[in-house]
Amino acid sequence: MTPPPAPPSVDPDDVPMRPVVRPEGGDRIFLGITKAAGMSSFVIMALIGGFLLKGAWPALQEQGASFFTGFDWITREGEPGEYGIGAVMYYTIAIAIVALLMAVPLAIGTALFINEYAPRRIRSWLTAMVDLFAAVPSLIYGFWGAELASRYLQEIARWMDTHLAFFPPFRSPTNTYDGSTFIAAVIVSLMIMPIATSVMREVFAQAPQVEKEGALALGGTRWGMIRTVILPFGRGGIIGGSMLALGRALGETIAVALIIIPIYDIRVSVTERGSNSVGSLIATKFGEAGPAELSALIAAGVALFAITLLVNFGASFVVARSRSGAATD
Repeated sequence: MTPPPAPPSVDPDDVPMRPVVRPEGGDRIFLGITKAAGMSSFVIMALIGGFLLKGAWPALQEQGASFFTGFDWITREGEPGEYGIGAVMYYTIAIAIVALLMAVPLAIGTALFINEYAPRRIRSWLTAMVDLFAAVPSLIYGFWGAELASRYLQEIARWMDTHLAFFPPFRSPTNTYDGSTFIAAVIVSLMIMPIATSVMREVFAQAPQVEKEGALALGGTRWGMIRTVILPFGRGGIIGGSMLALGRALGETIAVALIIIPIYDIRVSVTERGSNSVGSLIATKFGEAGPAELSALIAAGVALFAITLLVNFGASFVVARSRSGAATD
């Protein structure tokens, strides 16, 4: 068996040289400013984390692991209290996930309609309306949800309890539905849907025009072109918009606090009366909290801070590996 031929030798003089650009004068100053601005986000994040850990340390030291697994939030005068965010964290994640399940399909459909189906003369109006919804204060959503929408959403929850009771999350043993996870999640979904829509619409608009026209030229329908070109290209935008919306849903405070009836035990049903969240817990307890309870509230904020960071880092990793994420780097 003859050995494979040796690779040809490369003359060093034939290797192209990469130009080296050394910033000078104003370019050097501008480069330093941009580097400082970029690093400032990491510095600010570290300072926030350090402040939270310092304030939370007394509660974490006193409660130990039971702070994350306990279901009680009891304050005693002159005696150590019992603080646990097991149920509170559960409801925080439950509200966010249920809201995301409702908001993401609406956001994808709205973004596709604006980009691909809406007449050109009204696209700018629709885009402005979506952005306007994102700018409405959460307090307004909370008032609207507590005073008006809750009545109709309770009827929907009652219908689900009657006809879909075979699915445990829709079964309410007490037949009461006010202040539930479901009602809070519906209101939160309306708050996060415009944010996800804006991100997805921008990414969908960057899909290669040549590929879109090629799919239509081959006899594909508009939906076929969307399914084979736009949605695969925009996977990074879908994930990024969803995770950005999830971050807001996890930290939503005032709207949830106005809607829910706080409880501290875990219930599988999302339609049953009562719910909770870390944001609403901090908002309602912070004003009258003593030193021990204040430290416990800050510790709850640390837990929410850590979960939000993990979600965003994971989303950034997935987006960077997607086609649309690579196209925007």
